[in-house]
Amino acid sequence: MTDILKTSFNRRTVLQAAAVGAAGVSPALRSVVYAAGSDAPEKKEVKIGFIPLTDCASVVMANVLGFDKKYGVTIVPTKEASWAGVRDKLVNGELDLAHVLYGLVYGVHMGTAGPKKDMAVLMSLNHNGQAITLSKALADKGAVDGPSLAKFMAANKRDYTFAGTFPTGTHAMWIHYWLAAAGINPLSGARLITVPPPQMVANMRVGNMDGFCVGEPWNHRAIMDGIGVTANTTQDIWRDHPEKVLGTTAEFTQKYPNTTRAVMMAVLEASRWIDAGLQNKLKMAETVAQRAYINTGVEAINQRILGRYQNGMDKTWDDPNHMKFFNDGLVNFPYLSDGMWFLTQHKRWGLIKSHPDYLAIAKQINQVDLYKSVATAMGISVPKDPLRSSKLMDGVVWDGKNPAKYADSFAIKA
Repeated sequence: MTDILKTSFNRRTVLQAAAVGAAGVSPALRSVVYAAGSDAPEKKEVKIGFIPLTDCASVVMANVLGFDKKYGVTIVPTKEASWAGVRDKLVNGELDLAHVLYGLVYGVHMGTAGPKKDMAVLMSLNHNGQAITLSKALADKGAVDGPSLAKFMAANKRDYTFAGTFPTGTHAMWIHYWLAAAGINPLSGARLITVPPPQMVANMRVGNMDGFCVGEPWNHRAIMDGIGVTANTTQDIWRDHPEKVLGTTAEFTQKYPNTTRAVMMAVLEASRWIDAGLQNKLKMAETVAQRAYINTGVEAINQRILGRYQNGMDKTWDDPNHMKFFNDGLVNFPYLSDGMWFLTQHKRWGLIKSHPDYLAIAKQINQVDLYKSVATAMGISVPKDPLRSSKLMDGVVWDGKNPAKYADSFAIKA
């Protein structure tokens, strides 16, 4: 492992290079950088909140493997019970940063997810690797995917309940999008509730919901426990979709610029390490399965991180679009279009009432220039264009170029 841990940049060189790159950062942040007169992190110990999910791995491994110390900080991974708790602790300063839902950060910034506060997305932590789970009871009656679920619900009238993990978050948006793509209006044709990720399986076991969207390992855990089936993965909805981010408040980034960069470097290096090979992924799975982190059997984690899927209905497949943490740096770049997409869906479902200035808000939140300076200093390539184009499951293309038209284009909406 010592070879893996080596890099051509020592801490001072990397931080100095990043400080130079900070010329592209906001004037307020840049003034703090040069006023400090040092590359040393201003805050030596940082609390980073996480929820027990496989995609917390880069934050955890940055600490476990000592990448944080390499860059002059100590990461204290702090296990949280719910995304609402993460939100509250970020806003009030109990947490410095967090492994957090993309849409939660945007919701807080816009004031649609509780308290309003200026926020920052520093980098993306992973793509792919979530899923839609339907109850085994529904699957046994033939409802195994979107179209068959819609047919079953039309023929068997009752109240149907589905769960996401936070109202403005990624899982809520994925299940809204998935239901609507099948012709089910998630606002009028179903009931959507919020359940913290680690409680999903227990709630389905006692019949509190018909389906849910959550991150791993809880979808695979539902299959292992015989109570759910995987109807679709979220990469079926949007290949290489944005998922969790390293998020913080704008205030923290401005007050502690060197600390912010040091943490980003540590997490980026951990991301690169995880995706470097099979043994690293298996070591990661063994680590995050422990009680201090996810608290589940490693067998619930170590298959889907390698793309080895089963759906709980005797189908198995290898998915090349499984959860990725680095993918040659393509994962971590904070594309403006990714953040804007969540705003379009918040508008689509009535969470915001009028069209905002999508691009301006994304530029406020997503720290593209800061990320570029850090990645460049670490020898990680960055895309030239902060907008990317993707085709989602219903054939609709999202490229960030006309967000208002895109948000209004859906037949099923608020």
